Amino acid sequence: MGFEPISSRRNPLVKGLRELHHPAGRQEQQRLLLEGTHLLREALRLGHPPDLLLATAPWMARHTEMLSALPPATLCREASAEVIEAAATTRHPDGVVGTIPWALPGQLLPPSPPGFGLLLDNVQDPGNLGTLLRTALAAGVDQVWLGEGADPWQPKVLRASSGASLALPIGRFSSGGLPGLLRQAKAAGTRLLGTVVEGGAPYWSQDWQGPILLMLGNEGAGLGRELLAEADALLTIPLSSGVESLNVAVAAGPLLLERRRQQLGAGASAQTPGP
Repeated sequence: MGFEPISSRRNPLVKGLRELHHPAGRQEQQRLLLEGTHLLREALRLGHPPDLLLATAPWMARHTEMLSALPPATLCREASAEVIEAAATTRHPDGVVGTIPWALPGQLLPPSPPGFGLLLDNVQDPGNLGTLLRTALAAGVDQVWLGEGADPWQPKVLRASSGASLALPIGRFSSGGLPGLLRQAKAAGTRLLGTVVEGGAPYWSQDWQGPILLMLGNEGAGLGRELLAEADALLTIPLSSGVESLNVAVAAGPLLLERRRQQLGAGASAQTPGP
């Protein structure tokens, strides 16, 4: 590599990485900070190779196959464990951090009404948002609309999503702009399914086929009134009397996967021979 190992936390590369902890730094540099082996491997798999990689000597010795997969343009530098810790947001990073170029406009408009979309209204917790994005990718969601809330490009969300943030088309909007977008989607034939803690129909009672946008609300307040007013149907997850409600990231699992369950169920029924 031809460079001395980086041993000072005041190195300009480390300063640049620390700036990516914050939205202003990500916006200015148009880059994302990736922490850890798994997330970097996912970025490579998805076709987003890092333009900068800092790693400890032991990490490099264990991951020669990843190093050989990096393009020639990647700046790859050895760094001490203390430097990696200073550059990362985690308390105990696993020996590597990197950055990828990423366009970060103020708002990403969805190119068309979703075939199967997820709207998240002001979800605040980065861990919840990352888990929701990972579940959405597993369920075959093709667009995610965010009404404010946590920044999907912050390192904690990227880690919690295990790279799903890099694979999903994500649009961020002001909460006030969402009702108009919902009306446009409805006019194009998309059914809007809202979620409520109680008073809605059991989620499995709906037909989940065709263009659908599932709407999930804030951790404490749920869906905003204006969004609920646009829903074609309100759904709930029936719970035992011992629990009032589920964490939004937990609730998303059965809701998002119901579409796939119905698809697989229809396929199995079609293959079952008659009497």
